[in-house]
Amino acid sequence: MQTGTLISLALYFILMLSIGLWAWKRSTDTSEGYLLAGRNLPPAVAALSAGASDMSGWLLLGLPGALYASGLVEAWIGIGLFLGALVNWIVVAPRLRKQTEDLGNSLTIPEFLANRFPSHAIALRIVSALIVVVFFSVYTAAGLVGGGKLFETSFAGLMPGLGMSDYTLGLWITALVVLAYTMVGGFLAVSLTDFVQGLIMVIALILMPLVVMFGPGGSAGGSLADVPVPGFLSLTQGLTVLGFISAVTWGLGYFGQPHIIVRFMAIDTLANVRKARTIGMSWMGVALLGSIGIGIAGRAYVERNGLVVDDPETIFIVLANLLFHPLITGFLLAALLAAIMSTISSQLLVASSSLTEDFYKLFFRKNAGERESVNVGRICVALVALAAIVIANDPESEVLGLVSNAWAGFGAAFGPLIVLSLTWDRMTGAGALAGLVTGAGVVMVWIALGWNAALPGMDGGLYEIVPGFLAAWLAIVVVSRVTRSEPQAQGA
Repeated sequence: MQTGTLISLALYFILMLSIGLWAWKRSTDTSEGYLLAGRNLPPAVAALSAGASDMSGWLLLGLPGALYASGLVEAWIGIGLFLGALVNWIVVAPRLRKQTEDLGNSLTIPEFLANRFPSHAIALRIVSALIVVVFFSVYTAAGLVGGGKLFETSFAGLMPGLGMSDYTLGLWITALVVLAYTMVGGFLAVSLTDFVQGLIMVIALILMPLVVMFGPGGSAGGSLADVPVPGFLSLTQGLTVLGFISAVTWGLGYFGQPHIIVRFMAIDTLANVRKARTIGMSWMGVALLGSIGIGIAGRAYVERNGLVVDDPETIFIVLANLLFHPLITGFLLAALLAAIMSTISSQLLVASSSLTEDFYKLFFRKNAGERESVNVGRICVALVALAAIVIANDPESEVLGLVSNAWAGFGAAFGPLIVLSLTWDRMTGAGALAGLVTGAGVVMVWIALGWNAALPGMDGGLYEIVPGFLAAWLAIVVVSRVTRSEPQAQGA
C-alpha cells in the first residue's frame, strides 16, 4: 500500500478523533447533551447528519454493486428511497421535533412513545428498546462488514503477524475508531463527524463517476453503452411487478429509522426544519446519482478493459485503486469509511440511549444522576459494538443483504407507529403496542421463511418491509378502534 494513501487515511482518522474530543468538552455533562446535543443542531448539520447516518456503506458498496451486477433497473431502490426521505422530512420531521419536546422532553423514541401513550408506557419502552437493540446490532454489523471489505481489498498484508485476516483487522479498526469518538463525544460528536463525512462522501460521489468516464483512462470506460448485457441501461429490463414493489418500497423504511429521525428531534428550532429539509434532500439527490453513476460507469470500464471483479460490492474500491493518485485514493477510501462510520456511530448511540434510558434508568437506577447516565451510555455503546462485531465476523456477509433486513425491521415496526402517533389523535397505547409487535414479527417470519427471496408458487419474492408495514398499520388501526376509550397524553 502506497504511503500517500495511508497518510490520507491517517489524517481522516485524526480529524474524526479530534472532533470527538472537542464535542466531549461541549455537550457530555447531561443526558440531553450526550444523547441530543441539547436540541441545538444547526439545520445544515442536522440535514447532513441525517443523510450521512442514513447513507451507510451500502451507498458506496451495496448500491453500486447491485447496479454493476444487474444494470440500471436497480436504480428503483434509489428512487424509492428519495421519495420516502422527502415524505419523511415533510410529515415526520416538524411534528416529531415539536411533540418530543412538548411530551416530557423525550430523549429517545421509546421514551416519546411512553409519554404519548402513558397507559402502556412500560410495555412500549421495553418492546421498542428491544427491537432497537436487536436490529441495530444487525445494522451496525453491516457497516463493519463494509470496513472489513475495504481493508481486505485495499490493505492486504498491511500488518502481518497479527494472527488475523485482513478482513478481521479492518473490522476491528473500523469499530475501534468509531467507538472512540462516539463514546467520548456523544451525539454532538456523531453529528459533527457526520456533517464532515457527508461533505467528503458527496465530493467522492461526484468525482468518481466523472473520472471513470472522462478522466485519464476514461476513454477506455467512457461509453456506457459498451456493456454486453441486454437491457443494462433499461429501467424496466427484467423488472417484475413484485420486483418493482420491492425496490420502491425501500422508501417506506424512512419513517421508522431511529438513527435518522432522532436528528429531527435535535434541530435547534422548529422553523429551521424546512431549511434542513432543503439541504438534506439536495445532498441526497446528488449522492444517489453519484452512487448510480459509479455502478454503471464502473461496469462499462471493467468490460472495456477486460478486468475481473470478483465481488461487485467492491467496485468503488477497485476503481479508487486503479484510477487515482495515492493521495486521492486515500481520500476516496476515507469517503467510504465516512459512509460506514457515520452510520455505525449513529446506530451505536441510539441503541445505547435505549439501553440506558429505557432499561437501566427504568428498572435499575430510576434516580441515576446525569454523569452516571452518560457513563452507562458509554458502556452500552461498547456492548452493542461487540455484539455487531460477532455478527459481522463472517467475511462472506453482504452489506446490502444485512442492511435490507435491518431496514425492513425498523421500517415495519416503527414506521406506521411513528406516522400514526404523530398524525392520528385516536390512536391508543394498545394499538401502538400491537403495531410494534406485528411489524417486527411479520418481518422476522417473512425472512425466516425465505419469502423475501421466493414466494410459494412464484419465481420472485417480496421485500419483507411490504407485508410488515401493511400488517403493522392494520394492527394499529384495528386495535386502536377497539380500545379507543384509553386515556391519552395531553397535547397528543
